[in-house]
Amino acid sequence: MLQVFRKLFYLLQETWRGLRRGSWMNWAAVSTITVLLFLFGMQLTVSWQLDRLLNQFGSQLEVSVYLKPDTKIETITQLVAKQTGVTEVRLVSKEQAWTSLVKELGFSDIKSVTQQLDGNPLVDELKVKATTPQVVLPLAAKLVQLPGVDGVRYRSEAIDRLTQINQGLVWVSWTVTSILTLTAIAVTSTTIRLIFIARSREVEIMQLVGATAAWIYLPFLIQGVTFGLLGGSMSLVLITLIQTSLSNLLTKSPDFLQFITLGLQPDFQRPWLLPLILLTFGGVVGLLGSFLAIRKLENK
Repeated sequence: MLQVFRKLFYLLQETWRGLRRGSWMNWAAVSTITVLLFLFGMQLTVSWQLDRLLNQFGSQLEVSVYLKPDTKIETITQLVAKQTGVTEVRLVSKEQAWTSLVKELGFSDIKSVTQQLDGNPLVDELKVKATTPQVVLPLAAKLVQLPGVDGVRYRSEAIDRLTQINQGLVWVSWTVTSILTLTAIAVTSTTIRLIFIARSREVEIMQLVGATAAWIYLPFLIQGVTFGLLGGSMSLVLITLIQTSLSNLLTKSPDFLQFITLGLQPDFQRPWLLPLILLTFGGVVGLLGSFLAIRKLENK
C-alpha cells in the first residue's frame, strides 16, 4: 500500500512540474475548454427547460373528438381510451356544451334559444389528454379514423413553435460544440507537446534509467485531464452565477420576460447532472488532446 502511495505521489509531482513548465500555455488550453463547456452547458440547460415546458403543455393539451349523432358513447369512449398516448378521456355531452355556450353568449332562457334554432345544434364531444406533445399528431390521425368520430380539433401552434425552436437550438449548438471540441482538442494537444519539448531533457534521463513509456507519458495524460476538469469547473461557476443572477431578477420581472428567459433558470430537480456532464466532457476532451500529442511524439 505504501508503494502505491509513493507512485501516486510521484505521478502528481510530475504532473505539477509539467503544469509549471506550461505557464501561459496552460491558460490557452483551459480557456478554450472553458468556452466550449460554457456554451455546451448553456445549451443543455435551455434544452432541458424547453423539454420540460413541452411536456407540461403536452400533459395539458386536449384533443377534442366530435362524435356523430348515433354513436354509442360507451363504445367509442373505450376505443379512444385504448389508443396509445391517451392519459384521460372526458365526455362533454351536447346538452352540457349547449348550456355552457348559451350562458357565454349572455342568454338566460335556454329553452327559448333552443326552440328558435329547432333544437340543439351541437354534438357530443370527448376531451382526450395526450401524454406528450410528440404523440398529439399521430393520435389525432388515429382518432379521426375511428367509427363514430365526425372530426377532431386541437391547438398545436404553441407546441409546434417550441418544438421548432428546440430543434433549431439543438442543431446549432451541436454544430458549434463540434467545432469548439475539435479546437479544444487541438489546443490541448499543442500545449502538451510544448510542455513535453520543454521537459525533453528530463524525459531523456528517465529513458536512460529504464523508465517505461507508460510511466513517462502518464503525467502528460493527467495534465490533459486536469485542463479539462479546470475548464469544466470554471464553466460551471460561470453558468451558476448567470443562473443565480437571472433567478433573482426574474422574481421581480413580468410574466412574459420570465417565459423568455425560462431556459436560463437553474434546474433544482437535477442539480448534480450538469456538473457531472461538464466535468466528464471536459476530462474526455483533455484526455483526447493529450493522447493525440503523445501519439505524435511517439511517432517521431
